[in-house]
Amino acid sequence: MNATPFAALARYGIVWVTLALFLVLAITTDGFLTGPNLRNVLDQQATLLIAASVATLTMIAGGFDVSISAVAVAAPLVALRIENATGSVILALLAGCAFGLLVGAVNGSVVSFAKINSFITTLATSFIVFGIGFLVSDRSIMRPESEEYRDIARTRVAELTTATWISLGVVAIAWITLSATRFGRHVYATGGNIEAAKLAGIRTGRIIVLVFALSGLAAGLAGVVASSRSISATPSDDFSFVFGVIAAIVVGGTSIAGGNGAVWRTLLGALFIAFMVNGFNLHQIDPIWQRIIQGVVILVAVAADAWSRNRRT
Repeated sequence: MNATPFAALARYGIVWVTLALFLVLAITTDGFLTGPNLRNVLDQQATLLIAASVATLTMIAGGFDVSISAVAVAAPLVALRIENATGSVILALLAGCAFGLLVGAVNGSVVSFAKINSFITTLATSFIVFGIGFLVSDRSIMRPESEEYRDIARTRVAELTTATWISLGVVAIAWITLSATRFGRHVYATGGNIEAAKLAGIRTGRIIVLVFALSGLAAGLAGVVASSRSISATPSDDFSFVFGVIAAIVVGGTSIAGGNGAVWRTLLGALFIAFMVNGFNLHQIDPIWQRIIQGVVILVAVAADAWSRNRRT
């Protein structure tokens, strides 16, 4: 009798804490519950949501993709190189996404067929991709030649930026793909027990390649959108973007062990962190303390996941 309420609380815990945080900030923080502020929060989270919603599939399948940062850095450099050369925004967008798709497919193939740990694989390819970014850009900041490139992320439709609309579209596609398709069921099975999935006739190698390829595609798109918003792209070897992506996925409640999670959880995890940071900024909390608190929140989320899994075994 007591298990059912507890199970429901555990399953939807991210819903309750996100709602509670939203209500607390709405009541206690001037300027939080306003249209401009909430639209700004959504716009700021757009690129993270694009990458995190699809990376959720990778983690559920048992993979760990740290090359997301490298792809998000290098893909817009590739896109801008094409845009500068051809003047075509469509070709630039396709080039950036194709670059991410290719990197993801390579990652998935190495993990699936060479049987190398996904963290090690994507860490190694990250350095390669960062290097490609420096070569493509000739180690300099790149900027678009046309106004149309800037419109990819900065146009407003119904008061929301196109970056926000793109992110919501990607979230919806990833959500439906995971929860309502045969492919999604195979992703869960692969991450839950890969040997059992193989015995059930699931082509787990293909599933792994596909989830990594899709993760790379989403990271490439996120990078292009980010460069459109900032009207530039800079070569670097900064891993910070993937940390934000992983934080959103983990805080949302997707298991780092694979086999369990959901895109809607990642969406709420990203919003929870975004609301928390927005509240910190509105209250002018020292950035150092912001980092400490965010770290504690992520640690608690991972500990809760581990405790929940141990309780079920």
